[in-house]
Amino acid sequence: MVLLAKDIMDRNILTVPVGTDALTCARKMAEARKGYAVVTRDGPTTIAGIVTEWDFLEKVVVKGMDAAKTPINSIATPVVHTCSPDTPTDEVASKMASLGVRRIVVRSGDQVVGIITSRGVLSAFRQYVDKLTAEIAGYQAQGTPLG
Repeated sequence: MVLLAKDIMDRNILTVPVGTDALTCARKMAEARKGYAVVTRDGPTTIAGIVTEWDFLEKVVVKGMDAAKTPINSIATPVVHTCSPDTPTDEVASKMASLGVRRIVVRSGDQVVGIITSRGVLSAFRQYVDKLTAEIAGYQAQGTPLG
């Protein structure tokens, strides 16, 4: 059983348009209980960047900026890493680790279809390992050799 990006992605993506102020964005993130918002331009398919809780901390709070007057695109990271829905999760996890990112947007063509977070990867792998462990235990209980 191979897990794919589409199997572990969160389909409820928080997006905000480019002109949103940082305070409004932060409120939406808190309401949605998300640690990120995908910043879009010209509709939901054109990604202009991604903003995370760390962006707020480093670029707004620490610098003493007024979040109500700070455009979200001024603090968002413009490079957004993506993968396709059919990317194996081991590749997704490897890419996240090598890039040092905690989120990857899942795209099918031009359409944003989901997001994978490090928490989602850990949760999916835990469930996967639990399932494999139960299957192995079942074989052992039946006396079936494993090798």
